[in-house]
Amino acid sequence: MPLDTSMFEGIRVNRPATERRADGFGSRRSVKKAYQAAWLVNAIRLIDLTTLAGDDTRGKVHRLCAKARNPLASHIREGLDLGNMPLTVGAVCVYPTMVPHAVEALDGSGIPVASVATGFPAGLMPLHLRLAEIEWTVAQGAHEIDIVITREHVLTGNWQALYDEIMAMREACGDAHLKVILATGELGTLSKVYAASMVAMQAGADFIKTSTGKEGVNATLPVSLTMVRALRDYGALTGHKIGFKPAGGIKSAKEALQWQVLMKEELGRPWLEPDLFRFGASSMLGDIERQLEHHVTGRYAASHRHAMS
Repeated sequence: MPLDTSMFEGIRVNRPATERRADGFGSRRSVKKAYQAAWLVNAIRLIDLTTLAGDDTRGKVHRLCAKARNPLASHIREGLDLGNMPLTVGAVCVYPTMVPHAVEALDGSGIPVASVATGFPAGLMPLHLRLAEIEWTVAQGAHEIDIVITREHVLTGNWQALYDEIMAMREACGDAHLKVILATGELGTLSKVYAASMVAMQAGADFIKTSTGKEGVNATLPVSLTMVRALRDYGALTGHKIGFKPAGGIKSAKEALQWQVLMKEELGRPWLEPDLFRFGASSMLGDIERQLEHHVTGRYAASHRHAMS
């Protein structure tokens, strides 16, 4: 849609009130016992299982993809009585040069390959080079592209420049889904986070995402609540549903529950499905598997008992 600054200009986000509301997702609202196990199984379906390291190799990516195909040990599946229910992660996320390895390893699984692009994580490259990286990555077989924005556009309030940049990236993605990383830890205020979320959605984002995972501050519940409220407002004004992806620093099963409670309470049941909600995570799956084994056996297993992604 065309840029419409009236949808966010003049809106100020009250940080103390946002933080009080966010605190409730981790304390007053929780699920226990069999319900907790069910929510943790659902969290597995929402994970973008990720490796974004300088020492990534074909072997490392293939190992990650094997875990993506079979995220739970067979005895845990049996103990949960999952039967033949298909259970995989939501996607595997890698660097552009690792995309062919991921596509090879996930062939026939139905698991999409996501890739970061546009000069990740800083994004400080000429626009034409960032667009070329998107096009090259899509040509390698990536189904989803996680792009980074120019933070300067947000910090200076140059909304037209931000809109034009994201729209160009949307066009470069073609049929691939576009996830717009806002790098919220570097945007200064929650009001700027809200405005940047609105601009990204107007410019064609399929998902808005909190962080690269490389900032000093990554996904937090107050920031996520701000972005989710932007999603809700945008949907009310346009009728379109946009997805959300918190990423960076999310490591525990407890956090998986907190973010799902946020989505359920703020946006409703449809946002507990992988087409509208994802976690960007690598180590969280291991803790979820550990908690589910405790639910099945009554004992916590040593970490070395679970296959590492």
